[in-house]
Amino acid sequence: MSSRASTADVSSAGERMNRERGRHAGAQAPGAARAGPPHNGDTPAPHGVRTGPPHNGDTQAQGSPRTGQTQSAVSPHWVQHITVRARAVAHEATPRRPTSPARGAGAHDGTPRRDEPPAGAAIAVGTLAAPERTELRPAGASGTAATPTARWRTAARQLAVLGAYLVVGAAVTWPRLSYLVTGRLPATRDAGGYVWGFWWVAHQVITLGNPWHTYDLAAPVGTQLGYHTLMPLPGVLMTPITLTLGPSVSYNLLSALCPGVLGYAMYRAAKLWLPTGVGAYAAGALYGFSPILAWRSWYEVNLALGALFFPLALAAAVRFRRDPGIRRALVLGVVVGASMLTDQESAVMTVIVTVLALAPWLIRQRRMAPVLATCLAGVVSLVVAAPQLVAMLAAAAGGWGRSTNHILAIDYVYSGAGLEQFFAPSPRLASMGLPGLAQLYYNGGPASQVIVGYGVILTVLALAGLALCWHSRAARLLGLLWLAATVLALGSTVRVGQHRYVPLAQAWHGVRVSLLLPFTWFVRLPGLGGFREADRFTEVALLGAALLGGAAAGWLFEHAKPMLVMVTALAVLEMGWSGNPAAYSPIGTMPAALPALAGPIRADRSSSIVVAVPFGLRGGLPVLGRAFPPQTLVLATEDGHPLADAFVSRIPEPTRTHIRAEPFYRALLLAQGSSWRPTRSAVASAAHSAEHMRIGWVVDWMWRNRDVSRLLSRTGFRRAYRADGAWVYRRVRSDRPPATEPLVGASGSAAGSSPGAGPSSAAKSTSADESTSATSGARPARSGARGSSR
Repeated sequence: MSSRASTADVSSAGERMNRERGRHAGAQAPGAARAGPPHNGDTPAPHGVRTGPPHNGDTQAQGSPRTGQTQSAVSPHWVQHITVRARAVAHEATPRRPTSPARGAGAHDGTPRRDEPPAGAAIAVGTLAAPERTELRPAGASGTAATPTARWRTAARQLAVLGAYLVVGAAVTWPRLSYLVTGRLPATRDAGGYVWGFWWVAHQVITLGNPWHTYDLAAPVGTQLGYHTLMPLPGVLMTPITLTLGPSVSYNLLSALCPGVLGYAMYRAAKLWLPTGVGAYAAGALYGFSPILAWRSWYEVNLALGALFFPLALAAAVRFRRDPGIRRALVLGVVVGASMLTDQESAVMTVIVTVLALAPWLIRQRRMAPVLATCLAGVVSLVVAAPQLVAMLAAAAGGWGRSTNHILAIDYVYSGAGLEQFFAPSPRLASMGLPGLAQLYYNGGPASQVIVGYGVILTVLALAGLALCWHSRAARLLGLLWLAATVLALGSTVRVGQHRYVPLAQAWHGVRVSLLLPFTWFVRLPGLGGFREADRFTEVALLGAALLGGAAAGWLFEHAKPMLVMVTALAVLEMGWSGNPAAYSPIGTMPAALPALAGPIRADRSSSIVVAVPFGLRGGLPVLGRAFPPQTLVLATEDGHPLADAFVSRIPEPTRTHIRAEPFYRALLLAQGSSWRPTRSAVASAAHSAEHMRIGWVVDWMWRNRDVSRLLSRTGFRRAYRADGAWVYRRVRSDRPPATEPLVGASGSAAGSSPGAGPSSAAKSTSADESTSATSGARPARSGARGSSR
């Protein structure tokens, strides 16, 4: 029925009513109510129909003191007929209220719309809405576009929520924030690598250089950084702080703020599903303050920042499904592309989350517009990620990104999490005075394992949320995501306690893997062979578990508040991280600045190369030489000289080959392994090589090694000073005899086969190899072998 035709019908009815009034003049229908459609001030009343205030179910009789109107002469039959017809016209003529662009279709702030049931008809407790739900009301209490004042209030509320998450995140990861004041860093090469990375990106920003290649590591050969955990996007964003306060401050600040930012991002994503604010707050806390991500915020911040894009991509994908327009396609593409500029393995999982969120919706589409919008999002993501992708392709084309298949296969097996560790009490309890409960986690796998446990409280809440919301398709999909990611995190074998089981085993590159486990097949997909850390899938599993746990918390808030208080108190015991417990791979601290050690080297403006002893290329696959103290990388950011050592996620084979080809480096690799037997020609060749490469300084952290001291003294280096536990040598003379014979070790083998230079050294990295001085602290063995968990 068209609006114009309906209005004419009602006008005719009004004219017949007037004629009836004339025929029955003076007649009055006792008790008749005044007729008229509900008038909201936006739609004019149809012609011939008297209007009144909105009708709320309690009809006032005409002539009552409340209305001040005279009683109508219309019979009850006509009153009912006209009222029904007029209401139909008014409903059809009233324009639909626009959706607030600030929240999008389907956003929920707890206030029902006019076409929704009254507040008493609440949504079933604990339900998770499907991504297409449209019954939730957009922002703005009146349904109209938000005023500037309302937008400012909304922004202020969101800033308050973000601030609360940041404060709680700093509290549950204390004393990490205190490192900003005390000037400390975790004593790991990962931490030193992040500090160097922030310094390098800031340097390249102000000089407009290429950050994905450097000659300041593995000098003078240099190395590609396309596969390195460089974090170019966070590095660029932190450049003002890096240039003013230093790279150590940038790293410590990001590490301390990361849990709160993760929690807030998850809270924003959870609001798209969970019907209660308490549930969304709980989901954010369960995600951002989980021991898995809190541990990574402490020690491997690139992984924590990479996990930030999982809830961001999920929220962007859901909003895009509800309104597949150009603006939201651009937002989705930027989020996915930015993940590649933060962490490459996290970008792979971000793409997986996005595809899982969009694929069912795309399959049901019958129109081309949503498909084209999705293609636009994909193109935008490629454009944003293009610098990183180009750097990776260039590295791969030159053979810089290749890794030995045997070593990769070893990582596929030994990077998997233990089955018991997933659901054991959090090892965080050891810091809360409950080491016995924490022992259950460490008994489920090696103590050096990165934290992979969900904890008891999150597990129970997620299972309860899945049971309460089982009728919801979205809840079942979240449960499936949790399960699938957990199975992938097992790796290529099943570890229960200290035993490994390999069902349906197959020998692959010299390693036994299980054909029954999905990770074995996942890494065989094109382009995914470099995904070496199976346990990283626990971060994706957290996404589903936290949302389900938030649904359970919302149910407890509605039905059992005392129980929610008890659950919250228990959850606090398992949340966060405060540093590795003393009994389980403790990690010490190191100074964030070494002014006494760096001062004289910085005063040298020659840009000569600095060599740190122990000397080696560490972090990636395969490694070379020995592990150097993490202070070496911090020192390189202070003295400004190129560093002969390197710590990168992938040690390119060309870099290893050219480093070993230099006689001085070859002699040093042998000397620090106590395998050097000097000959005159070998010493002369090493001295000539040191001068040719312009090596000006040697920082000797293992000065008790007589072979190293003898090599340095015979190749023109003399002790200059001692500071911060290291002797510093400076080259003072030059020997230029020709190199006439190759340098060999005691056993007669080539120097390239020096200890630690072989591919198997990456898989055999031990805690002794990871900690070479008393000040460097202990480091989990597997993390050091992987290098920033890559």
